[in-house]
Amino acid sequence: MTIRTLWVAASLLGCLVLQGCGVSPTRSIEAGAPPSNPLVRENYRAAESLLAQLRYRLPLKRGAILIGTLVNTDALDRSSTFGRITTDQISARFTMAGYPMVEMKLRNRAYMLKDQAELMLSREVGELVTSHNAQAVVVGTYAVSRDQVYINLKVIQPQRGIVLAAHDYTLPLNDENRLLLLRGWRNTAWPATYPAR
Repeated sequence: MTIRTLWVAASLLGCLVLQGCGVSPTRSIEAGAPPSNPLVRENYRAAESLLAQLRYRLPLKRGAILIGTLVNTDALDRSSTFGRITTDQISARFTMAGYPMVEMKLRNRAYMLKDQAELMLSREVGELVTSHNAQAVVVGTYAVSRDQVYINLKVIQPQRGIVLAAHDYTLPLNDENRLLLLRGWRNTAWPATYPAR
């Protein structure tokens, strides 16, 4: 077999390999060392779980994604430094993947109660979706127990209220997270019964 024949065969093989590779609808993120801080690391992992579920559902160029501040599941009009920094880190990971993110600065709240049990997006969020031509909304809640912080994240298609992706995870209620939960607690005094070490 001549050198020319080998070169042609290699070229054809390369073309076949390239044709077999699909084009990802999301921008790949270069692999690197995970963040050393446990809070950042777990929030990035949560965002990556959402991104994996959205891989073929939300094209990068179709529109922005709105993200609302995580709120206390027992007080939907209240958040904390913990809720805001978690939101910022989730948003940052989506931005790294190529999605244009818009942080919702709401006068009221992203969630409202329907029939005293079911959560739904508020009317104010609907107005922001229209003004930004947003294709999805990222919302989340957290609940505090004696030893853990339970976090739930959802990506919602706002026009029909369909949940496109969801992720649940927990973080330890250590001194650092407790301090973040105490700071910036809006519109209320911290409950006297809150578990302390």
